[in-house]
Amino acid sequence: MRIRKKVQWVPAPSAGRFALLGAFVKAAEAQKWTEAEVQFVINEVVEATSDAEAREILQDYTLPQ
Repeated sequence: MRIRKKVQWVPAPSAGRFALLGAFVKAAEAQKWTEAEVQFVINEVVEATSDAEAREILQDYTLPQ
């Protein structure tokens, strides 16, 4: 499954992957993402091999500012 939606949020520059993920999930839920869409992103971030990779994954789902 590939999600093409984007979330409008501001990631904290120095936060770790799980802090970022928590903020992302709150923003996605507020913007009416489905549970399946949110869970898909959660799975991708948790499976990332590093915080840098997790940040890149989240960036793919973030609206440019």
